[in-house]
Amino acid sequence: MARKWWWPVLLVVMGILGAACMPLPGGSPFPALPGPSSAPTPRYPVGTIADGMKAELLDPGSMPPGMNLWSCKPSADHPYPVILVHGTFANEAFSWQALSPMLADAGYCVYGLDYGADASTLGRFYGLAPIPEAAQQLASFVQKVLASTGASEVDMVGHSQGGMMPRYYMKFLGGAGKVHMLVGLAPSNQGTTADGLMALMSGLQALGFPAFNELGCYSCTEQEQGSAFLTKLNAGGDTLPGPKYVVIESKYDEVVTPYTNAFLSGPADQVQNITLQNQCATDYTEHIGIIYDPVALQDVMNALGADSPTFRPRCSVVLPVISG
Repeated sequence: MARKWWWPVLLVVMGILGAACMPLPGGSPFPALPGPSSAPTPRYPVGTIADGMKAELLDPGSMPPGMNLWSCKPSADHPYPVILVHGTFANEAFSWQALSPMLADAGYCVYGLDYGADASTLGRFYGLAPIPEAAQQLASFVQKVLASTGASEVDMVGHSQGGMMPRYYMKFLGGAGKVHMLVGLAPSNQGTTADGLMALMSGLQALGFPAFNELGCYSCTEQEQGSAFLTKLNAGGDTLPGPKYVVIESKYDEVVTPYTNAFLSGPADQVQNITLQNQCATDYTEHIGIIYDPVALQDVMNALGADSPTFRPRCSVVLPVISG
């Protein structure tokens, strides 16, 4: 497939992010979002993927700007605390250097957790444990957020596994009544073939090579298209009555493949599936870069705020991986 060429150059590109992703002098690389003229002056700088890489290298256990301020109380304009949920092999420090400060500056109470660790994570890579265990961690964290803020429900924004795993919490751990909206950025809702990688791994296992589980990534096996985990999760429908669902995906996604596996099939008045290139043809972001994509982030802000299904983000040229 045409997307496969990203894989050989990915590590090289990530190595030059510090130079490639620096914001232009005098401002953020993200376009300003429309808002009232009385909006407060931003308190937190909106970062780029370069800032995520810097946090990953220097302080992977840190939280992004504006996150986990436990004295925060939701306002009438933004009554739902927002919990950000990272993906497989990721953490909060890397994932949310843009969205966390954007939300905090807009007046939201923002929270996040590193979940799904095991002995191999070395304090950097999370989301590897069995997804039901991760969902239990999320359930406990939601309770902590609700107790701290006094809110009755939360909104969630998740990337990759982080956009799918909350659905397990909602369906099997009593979370449906505590989630107002779930926004997924390239979520693995229907699983992935990983451009054939899953089939390759199955073939190698038949030859005696270790499985993903034996390599420490239990959630990798669970996110395979057609897995027993996803069959159970999606049985009877992939949404629940009550919460709203928004999925934001790129047709250039090289991790969740085919990219349409990100989408949900619930009723139209409850589910909105967005393909970025249907909004902006010059957006070439893929799986990693989508969490820093200015177009995708405008869609997230709209979903959590105006919640207009006819919203059209302001377009720009968005490069793969670096999303700048």
